[in-house]
Amino acid sequence: MSHVSFSAIILAAGKGNRMLSDVPKPLHQIGGKCILQHLIDSVAQTGVQRIYIVYGYKGEAIMEKINTDRYKVPVHWIFQHELVGTGNAAQRALSIISDSEEILFLYGDVPFVSYRTLQRLHTIKSQCDISMLTAILSNPNGYGRIIRNQKGNVINIIEHDDMINDDHKKIKEVNTGIFIAISGNLKRWLDSLTIHRSKDEFYLTDVIQIAHQSGYSINTIHPYDTFEIMGVNSKSDLVSLDRQYQQRQAQRLLSSGVTISDPNRFDLRGTLVCGKDVYIDVNVIIEGNVSLGNRVKVGANCILKDTVIEDDVVIYPFSIVENAKISIQSNIGPFVRLRPGTELKENSHVGNFVEIKNTQLGKQSKVRHLSYLGDAEIGAQVNIGAGTIICNYDGINKHHTVIGDGVFIGADSQLVAPVTVGKNATIGAGTTVTQDVPAGETIISRIRQFSILNWKRSKNKK
Repeated sequence: MSHVSFSAIILAAGKGNRMLSDVPKPLHQIGGKCILQHLIDSVAQTGVQRIYIVYGYKGEAIMEKINTDRYKVPVHWIFQHELVGTGNAAQRALSIISDSEEILFLYGDVPFVSYRTLQRLHTIKSQCDISMLTAILSNPNGYGRIIRNQKGNVINIIEHDDMINDDHKKIKEVNTGIFIAISGNLKRWLDSLTIHRSKDEFYLTDVIQIAHQSGYSINTIHPYDTFEIMGVNSKSDLVSLDRQYQQRQAQRLLSSGVTISDPNRFDLRGTLVCGKDVYIDVNVIIEGNVSLGNRVKVGANCILKDTVIEDDVVIYPFSIVENAKISIQSNIGPFVRLRPGTELKENSHVGNFVEIKNTQLGKQSKVRHLSYLGDAEIGAQVNIGAGTIICNYDGINKHHTVIGDGVFIGADSQLVAPVTVGKNATIGAGTTVTQDVPAGETIISRIRQFSILNWKRSKNKK
């Protein structure tokens, strides 16, 4: 491994016209993360001392969205004023870099090149002047082709749009655009670039032919997996790459012992840590950081985001859980929404069409049907009847509700916060609670049923 200073330049200035989107191409997402962020994550592991990102179209949005504080490696942003090709972008970056640095060139729309491949590319650089990453593809359509002489040496790259020779079209070895060279050499080669009139752009790839003609040596390696060099040029590319990425994540989880009923209908948009004997049904979406304990079962069509779920929990279909904690042996769903700040204690039960927000539900407590609970602290062994709601918002402020252990709340009750219901109190069905209820008391607020004499329902005049 060379002791020369090693930096990476990521070219991410293009508009991405084929995406047909107002969103800059580097900010489109795969697996819940921007494609540029995926690439920086890999590059930061390679041992580079600095990362330079050349940005252009809607650059402010890119700089705002991409998180660079997470890296130990400093990240520098370089603005490309005129979007006139990769050659010009490279010149912009190299103008602030010393001549002695080794430079790794990458593209912001090729997100999944692995740090292992990049480290190997850096290792072979000590044996040559340029180390290039190429790949053999059964269908090389759309890629520039690697041109070699009779000795097998790389002498040029022909871009796909510039190919007029049928022999070139038959070549299976393609250019990935990823290579390493010394910055001083690159500056000289770039000064020799001529514009391609077909696109009015300077191609960075032209430096390969210039280097060869000047007597410099070029070595190549292939990636560990051709998936690493797949790029994004259209929405179709984006969707295809995302699906491949998801299938790889599903296979990794299957290899670790997780049962995924259908890997083709599973999405991991973050990180997932699982215990033993976890079962995940179809169309489950995992976002952010999620932890599933032993023997957790997740039903079909659930969304879990930034959530901790402990052992032996069952989540029935069509449940949405965000920024919550569910303790052991609890059941939730179907059709449940747990919003941020919710904590379910062990062996608690939340059922059909219940929404809970910023609330702690105690051990063995039950909310079975059609309820809303917000900004509350609920004790152990509490029964919340169907249709019960906590009125926690007065139009300006949120207010807190406390429900003690052993409370029974009848169906269709309303608790107008702030209010406290004491331990073992009973609230009759249809009660509106506006004052604190002492421990052990039974209250009811509905009027006695009676008949209305001589009342008749209105009839349609027709």
